[in-house]
Amino acid sequence: MLKTEVKAHLKNDIIPFWQGMKDEVHGGFYGYLGYGLELDKEAVKGCILNSRILWFFSNAYLTLREEALLESARHAFLFLKERCLDREYGGVYWSLTYDGKLEDTTKHTYNQAFAIYALSSYYDASGEREAIEIAHNLYELVEEKCRDEYGYLEAFSRSFEPVDNDKLSENGVMAEKTMNTLLHVFEAYTELYRVAQEEYVAQRLRFMLDIMADKIYNPKLGRQEVFFDRTWNTLIDLYSYGHDIETAWLVDRGLEVLDDAAYTEKLAPITKTITENIYNRAYIDHSLVNEAENGVVDTTRVWWVQAEAVVGFLNGYQKQPKKTEYLRAAEDIWEYIRDYLIDKREGSEWFSELDQDRKPAEKPIVEPWKCPYHNGRMCFEVIRRLEDAS
Repeated sequence: MLKTEVKAHLKNDIIPFWQGMKDEVHGGFYGYLGYGLELDKEAVKGCILNSRILWFFSNAYLTLREEALLESARHAFLFLKERCLDREYGGVYWSLTYDGKLEDTTKHTYNQAFAIYALSSYYDASGEREAIEIAHNLYELVEEKCRDEYGYLEAFSRSFEPVDNDKLSENGVMAEKTMNTLLHVFEAYTELYRVAQEEYVAQRLRFMLDIMADKIYNPKLGRQEVFFDRTWNTLIDLYSYGHDIETAWLVDRGLEVLDDAAYTEKLAPITKTITENIYNRAYIDHSLVNEAENGVVDTTRVWWVQAEAVVGFLNGYQKQPKKTEYLRAAEDIWEYIRDYLIDKREGSEWFSELDQDRKPAEKPIVEPWKCPYHNGRMCFEVIRRLEDAS
């Protein structure tokens, strides 16, 4: 039932919705659809949103092999190539105006990572050499401009001078480094390594796995820390449940692609512990609560957290088949998504978040961070994992 329902939702709901967001006049995809389903064709276009849409349609094509999906991916690729890339200083901008002019020229490592991630998948889907060449150029830029001896710095001006990391900092702190950005650099490099198989990329994956195990993971608390200074001193008592379950399966995925026995031995016990702790601490009322700051739990049910929980628990079950409670949790959270989080209104997609009484917040259906990446990826992973298992 899980695979059948998720595949139908992907084909009948998510894909048509995002195809409908295509901007045929100015390129890319529209950047804003309000809670009331009002489309703003002149809203800012976030480059992260475009990269995630490129990734989504590339993987939709790889999953379903329908030519229209590859055409949508190419539409996103052309916008990234022609508008989002800075031909003077290199890298991907933060955002553009609706008609493709510069809006926010910040260069963020997180943003470069998502472009690498998307371009690698698009290369796999299309075979276009230009896509992997751009991905490699961005990889080299990140390694040259964004890395220090301790890890990856994050926020820069257009010309790669350091600036405050306000875009990825939250909860009242200004972090020089974040668990979130490192995770998505790791995710991007995993995909780049999968499709191109360069050993120098594998070495960077090992570098990041060491940071995750030795600096980010807190063995006493059985969780990841979230916000850090430059040398990985934690700045706040914050437990991000969604990022932890997402990390568990993304690291396991990276370990499979890397195929390095020593790193699997080092990290696999951590991902198992993270999964178990999220199951025991955050899986409440058929869904995952959001986070806990200073021990105070935020009970908001955020759309992407639920999507990552489905994949994370399915991954946990596949790694430990005796843990049938993880499979039941994945199925249970999908039913919660299906019944409450998916917006049944015509022309909509998923609500952004629900309160603990399952009432939706009046937040946009599409904005620079609200995209088909998490829920689309949930669909691809459920289909892939359950087809492989059958």
